[in-house]
Amino acid sequence: MSRITRVFFEFPLALAAAGLACTPAFGNTFPLPGPQDAVVGETLTVVAKYEDTLGELGRRHGIGYEEIVRANPGVDPWLPGTGTAVIIPARFVLPDAPRSGIVINLPEHRLYYYPTPKPGEQAVVVTYPISVGKMDWTTPLGLTRVVDKRVKPSWYPPESVRREHELDGNPLPKVVPPGPDNPLGEFAMRLDIPGGAYLIHGTNKPIAVGMPVTHGCIRMFPEDIERFFAMVPVKTPVRIMHQANKAGWQGDKLYMEVHPQLDGSDPEAKSLTNVTRMLVAATRDREVGVGQIDWTEAESIFRKASGIAEPMTMVSQTSDSRTQESNVKEALTMEIRD
Repeated sequence: MSRITRVFFEFPLALAAAGLACTPAFGNTFPLPGPQDAVVGETLTVVAKYEDTLGELGRRHGIGYEEIVRANPGVDPWLPGTGTAVIIPARFVLPDAPRSGIVINLPEHRLYYYPTPKPGEQAVVVTYPISVGKMDWTTPLGLTRVVDKRVKPSWYPPESVRREHELDGNPLPKVVPPGPDNPLGEFAMRLDIPGGAYLIHGTNKPIAVGMPVTHGCIRMFPEDIERFFAMVPVKTPVRIMHQANKAGWQGDKLYMEVHPQLDGSDPEAKSLTNVTRMLVAATRDREVGVGQIDWTEAESIFRKASGIAEPMTMVSQTSDSRTQESNVKEALTMEIRD
């Protein structure tokens, strides 16, 4: 049995053995790790066939367009080619946020859902690729909640959106009824954000899922929103955040996952110093020091910003690494004083 076949068949069997509901390949469901760990899934490699595109391969594995393109630099997105090895970045560092309700990480183009387990059930995290707001139409950050759910929703485009379409020579009606021309797809959930126009919804253009292309809404693959819609009750809390740099443990390995910052984000967030602080904080409650981090590898991961969760090689605590640890702490202390 090939590795890609095991993704479709063995993973649901493993979930069933753990007492979890079996899920299709779309989206990813993982047992929730303990509070000291924050990494789920694994990075896979599949072999492309002549008819494959990167977008199609990503969709089969619950990965969005920009995620799979960034993970495979140099590979033609539309014609990878027969026999080309394609990386599926399906290992995720969970965002640094409460593990409850819905967590949306904008630069990652990804949504995490922590359903409340029933007594005796294993806690899980479900994650999906999403599209987010494009430049000048950013999705607002903060804590909100789901306040309404609609099947086959009508779309009432805001006046600002109608003006934009009119300027482009593609005027919109005041109401777009359900059907193939409705960009909301078959399901929509309204968020409690002033203005009432921010939704988590499906799409009639799934090829764009995983890109910053919306007017602020959260867009999902049609097959994902159908299952997600059924799971999420009204009043579910939703936390929308911008966390391009993530670090977390899986056993004795520390992983870092870096994504490009969204346009218009704080320039300071792109600083390598912020990553250093993050890694120092990640080692604070562990029996390791920052001197045991391969800082050359950490900088490489930061510079690539490929979105792949990669381990920082842990080295033995030599005198050189202890000196390195001391230098890192001293540099951070001086910076804070300044």
